[in-house]
Amino acid sequence: MQTQAAFNATYLALAAPGPRGTTALRRRLLLLFVRLWRHPYWQTAPSVPAARCELRRPARARQAVRAA
Repeated sequence: MQTQAAFNATYLALAAPGPRGTTALRRRLLLLFVRLWRHPYWQTAPSVPAARCELRRPARARQAVRAA
């Protein structure tokens, strides 16, 4: 969940108007994507797309709570 939350935060930082350090943000986004994609859990998940969606929901909700 922490990696997904970090991925979301990095994505939002990159999508913000006039971001600074876009190269570093893109590299971090790619690193986090690979970590998420290669996680051993996805080898055992019965429905990978549904499981990925379920991972994104709480991560986004967690960020919304922190932002409030």
